[in-house]
Amino acid sequence: MSQRANFLSHVAQTSPAPMGLEIAGGQGIYLQTTDGKRYLDLIAGIGVSALGHNHPAVVKAVQKQAGTYMHTLVYGEFVLAPQAELAALLTDQLPDGLNNVYFVNSGAEATEGAMKLAKRATGRAEIISAKRSYHGSTQGAASLQWPKDFTQAFHPLLPGITHLDFNCDYCLNRITERTAAVILETVQAEWGIRKPRPEWLRAVRKRCDDVGALLILDEIQAGMGRTGTLFAFEQYGVVPDILLLAKGFGGGMPLGAFVARKSIMDLFTIDPVLGHITTFGGHPVSCAAGLASLQTLLAEPQLIASVKQKEALFHELLVHPKIRHIRSAGLWMAVELDDFDQVRDVIAGCLERGLITDWFLWNERSLRIAPPLIISEEEIREACGIILAALSE
Repeated sequence: MSQRANFLSHVAQTSPAPMGLEIAGGQGIYLQTTDGKRYLDLIAGIGVSALGHNHPAVVKAVQKQAGTYMHTLVYGEFVLAPQAELAALLTDQLPDGLNNVYFVNSGAEATEGAMKLAKRATGRAEIISAKRSYHGSTQGAASLQWPKDFTQAFHPLLPGITHLDFNCDYCLNRITERTAAVILETVQAEWGIRKPRPEWLRAVRKRCDDVGALLILDEIQAGMGRTGTLFAFEQYGVVPDILLLAKGFGGGMPLGAFVARKSIMDLFTIDPVLGHITTFGGHPVSCAAGLASLQTLLAEPQLIASVKQKEALFHELLVHPKIRHIRSAGLWMAVELDDFDQVRDVIAGCLERGLITDWFLWNERSLRIAPPLIISEEEIREACGIILAALSE
């Protein structure tokens, strides 16, 4: 059987019509298929490949660690240099209240761990999330979703979940002494890149403080320089009690984390002991990749410093009668068209011309743009030219 036949027959599918590109390799912002065609990757694996594909520093770190040791024992038992070095470097970049890291394998697992930690720390059961948010597809993380388009078939899910509208001042009254935590994306991703009003996010922070609830900020997609600062919350004058990271955090390897104050995280060690455990969380090879990625972002500050300039160039070039609006947060954009049919046709037209883009779960009218941060101005011009040609077809 061909690899395509194996894929369609034996690899579980998530939609009736996968893109089906047969990948042979990747370099920088490009992916190459087995038929020799090269594709400009404008979604970077949904924000994962922040440094592009096969970044030499990340590849070297992965190869070195794989040749030293890989899995040893369940997370939290042995002192493993890649974990310890990455945790130290990460917390050095964060405010004092975020000084302890729990490594996991994915963003959904980071969400799950944070939800448990909030309940343990507060002794409360209610968790509030924003409508049209996305925090993962495991049962706890999926319970945070509203509307229920992607979850209704799997109900009942986790009880005790309440929702508020993003940027809604009146909704803050829903945060009460029964609330364990409010979990928000610092920038709402799947609703098509919706930023909070700074004063609203600060009001959420204050309301949580007033009632004794924790604030969890999900930067699974927004972190690692995507919005123009290493972490998006830096732009809003707000510090969360728990920070969620994944996707770009692993440098292309499966890695996530939730970060909190050590005094809170230590609650997982008592009453009961082993309050949260994972076998593969913080895998040494993944942590080595994450460490190399973070070191590169810090050693080459222009990668993040140039994000806003590149964002502006996209806005300058993407002008077309069919484009209704562009919402952006750094190198992360939603190009809004009329309807999903138009979006689907443009995605297909871009694919034919050698460019990969996508849509959003809660906004079918918008094209997703989230290229590797290493994208050059010349490559931005190439990408925009392809999008405009697909729009005009």
